[in-house]
Amino acid sequence: MVEMFSQSFVMNALVVSAILGFLLSYLGVHVVGRGIVFVDLALGQISMLGVAFANFIDGDPTIISIAFTMVGAFLLSFIKVKDKRLKQEAIIGIVYAAASACTVLLISKSPHGESDISEVLFGSVFTVTSEQIISLAIVFGIIAAVHIIFRKKFFELTEKFENREIDHVRVFDLWNFLFYLSIGLSIVFAVRIAGVIPVFSYLIVPPVSAILLSRSTKGVVWTSMMMSALGGFLGIYFSLQFDFPAGSSVVAMMGAIFFVVALLKFTRFMNLRMANDKRQERSSRVVE
Repeated sequence: MVEMFSQSFVMNALVVSAILGFLLSYLGVHVVGRGIVFVDLALGQISMLGVAFANFIDGDPTIISIAFTMVGAFLLSFIKVKDKRLKQEAIIGIVYAAASACTVLLISKSPHGESDISEVLFGSVFTVTSEQIISLAIVFGIIAAVHIIFRKKFFELTEKFENREIDHVRVFDLWNFLFYLSIGLSIVFAVRIAGVIPVFSYLIVPPVSAILLSRSTKGVVWTSMMMSALGGFLGIYFSLQFDFPAGSSVVAMMGAIFFVVALLKFTRFMNLRMANDKRQERSSRVVE
């Protein structure tokens, strides 16, 4: 096992997994709190649509994917559904479906069609280079610094969405736009390395699992970040040990962590319920 993790490509994968996990799981706390789970998939797919379009016209994939994602983030920041019959997720889901269809159409014209789709969905963390790690660390470091400095502003806005107080949010809100911009930028760089599905898992699974275990916002954030690190490590180890694709292995381990947490939560709930039933039974006996 020690020899396995002494190889440079494995260490690169672990470093990338940690960088992705820490920031995405933190941003995921806001995403889950706002009830916009599909925003990651939508922006990730828009980013990949940019890459597919760049390949189709033989352009620069990085610049075009960033441009596509920034436009997508800008437009998504305007979505505020006030009709009680509709959910914001429904609109974002439509955007995701349309972007996915357009991506597949463009990739179908590529000579490497199926392999391109597989890389779009699950990425390839074992082929990441040192230059990519440095670029990712710089971009993610800047985004993290912005969220640390202005964390009160971002959490106040997230609480408004949690409490359905969207009437108090302006049509164009600077902090809302900056939130979507930070999500968009992080996804542009993350998806190119890890793929759409693993990035979605980093963004959603740890926060949801953390919410099941912790009540305080600070507790949810730290628990989420630790779970993302654990899921990434277990996924890479599982991939190497049993010769499975890394992206799929990380997603599977994230799912396993959520299953364990949900089981613990259910067990705790049942124990508390049984304890309450016993108390009520004792009380009724005393009254009799």
